[in-house]
Amino acid sequence: MQLTAARQQTATTTARGRGRDADGMAVASFILGLLGLLVLNLFLGPIAIVLAALSLKRGTTRRGRAYLGLGLGIADLVVLATLTQTTNTVSWSF
Repeated sequence: MQLTAARQQTATTTARGRGRDADGMAVASFILGLLGLLVLNLFLGPIAIVLAALSLKRGTTRRGRAYLGLGLGIADLVVLATLTQTTNTVSWSF
């Protein structure tokens, strides 16, 4: 009886830990995507996309933040492509 209860408690704890990890990844993807619009969009955009996809796959409760992170990560890459085409460089120039 105690062995079964210990297994159930371990499974519940593991599931709760994965949910928290997925929520953290969703928030991180949102923040990195937002920052990527300003600086280092070459690096932060793809990281935001990967974190958002992983958090959605793991079943985050913060799906909105994950989708925002995904959209912002894609926007980072679009901004980078636009700047590269218009200024013929990968850096910001004012």
